[in-house]
Amino acid sequence: MQKIFLAAAASLLAPAPAAAMPPPLPPVEDKDAATLQAEMTQGSMHDELLTTLYLDRIVKIDDNGPTLGAVIAVFPDAANEAARLWRERQAGKLRGPLHGIPVLIKDNIEAKGPLPTTAGSLALKDNVTNRDAPIVARLREAGAVILGKTNLSEWANIRSGDSTSGWSAVGGLTKNPHALNRNACGSSSGSGAAVAASLAPLAIGTETDGSITCPAAINGIVGFKPTVGLVSRTFIVPISHSQDTAGPMALTVRDAAQLLGVIAGSDPADAATAEADARKTDYAAKLSPEALKGKRIGVLRDRIGSRADITALFDTALKAMEAAGATIVEIKDSKTGLDGLGDAEFEILMTELKADMARYLAALPAKGGPKTLADLIAFNKAHPEELRWFDQSLFELAETKGGLDSKDYLEAKAKAARLAGPEGIDRLLAENQADFLVGVTNGPAWTTDLVNGDHYTGPSVSQLPAVAGYPHLTVPMGAVEGLPIGLSIIGPKWSDADVLAAGYAYEQVSRKRVTPTYRP
Repeated sequence: MQKIFLAAAASLLAPAPAAAMPPPLPPVEDKDAATLQAEMTQGSMHDELLTTLYLDRIVKIDDNGPTLGAVIAVFPDAANEAARLWRERQAGKLRGPLHGIPVLIKDNIEAKGPLPTTAGSLALKDNVTNRDAPIVARLREAGAVILGKTNLSEWANIRSGDSTSGWSAVGGLTKNPHALNRNACGSSSGSGAAVAASLAPLAIGTETDGSITCPAAINGIVGFKPTVGLVSRTFIVPISHSQDTAGPMALTVRDAAQLLGVIAGSDPADAATAEADARKTDYAAKLSPEALKGKRIGVLRDRIGSRADITALFDTALKAMEAAGATIVEIKDSKTGLDGLGDAEFEILMTELKADMARYLAALPAKGGPKTLADLIAFNKAHPEELRWFDQSLFELAETKGGLDSKDYLEAKAKAARLAGPEGIDRLLAENQADFLVGVTNGPAWTTDLVNGDHYTGPSVSQLPAVAGYPHLTVPMGAVEGLPIGLSIIGPKWSDADVLAAGYAYEQVSRKRVTPTYRP
């Protein structure tokens, strides 16, 4: 989809006559939102210029140059919105730490305006709902500039077991900015790559199991999957009401905490968020470099894989946490008693995909278009460009499932909740008297192969917090051969503020984020 820019915005970047050349424009590369907000407060940057600089960078880095393919489309009114916020700033009205800060949102999240919400599929290429998801409305109220939509693994990677992460029929392939032949992981591929490449300082991703934390880690940024129920899912293309959540992706833990503080909150249309208003807090205010003092950290040693270089990074991270005041507790066996968790999760995802997708599609404002999962299957069969690289075997399997009252589903739901929560994370924390669990988020980015699909490398710790619905933070802990590796911090339900604070304390003593080099 062609990106749309305002002529007025472009004019801000037009070269001046040689005799009146202004000072160089301020750079935005590698700058976090807090730094940019400080620059706008000091007057060395202003809101409209900031948005225009990012729009220009999207053209140079995403559409041309490395051609990352991270951004599907930008909103045509982004520069105008930034100009309006600049006038508010001049008038003394400052909405908060996100005032004037550009934010990219994953293209399975609805936002008012002319851009469709596609989930990467041609079946939804005309899905212009002209309504804001509640989390987008919260961002606007906080003064954020909704810059554009990011690419994703089509249908959030639930169409096929042989898919390639970061590819969609609408957006094409998202590349990893650290090495362009490497995968950006998914399904929030574009959000992860875009923040890493400074196409925006902040982005929103969504996760069912690993879809925020994996692309964040592999692209070398911070990603946070909150407790399920802290953030509304209304007007977000669904997979599973048991596990779906949106969450922040950013360059720093502080930025992620600020972003979470804006999007968190109860939504009457999403029953899972009933407790959110009572549970949410000022996450940024609770950050402290002292947050690890006196904390016991349970180490998921049996989930870090066998690579010596990753083990070395992980052990260095543990020493940094210990230096920050934490006590390290080695957990030798974190997997016993969890047999059947994967099968139960799969049954839940397949059953809820069929039901939740039908509910979403049937409620779309447009009268035409697909209304059920069966309609999507038929559409894909009629459009070979959708099935060029991989099939729709998971869609077809989900279509065979019964309803949300089926015996198999109800048994799987009860089993998964028990194994991942009380007998999983809760048990591991209690038995080891630990406050948090830590592990390696993922192995390094693999070589993208559209013909054969993904070949994940190394460990992953996303399943337990994903199924339990508990918070999971990934923070950069270095790189192997220039490919970023993330440190995961996992806590009990509703411990979002504590998990972010622990990650912040680690970040302050480690500073392991690496800037992309766009190696071919």
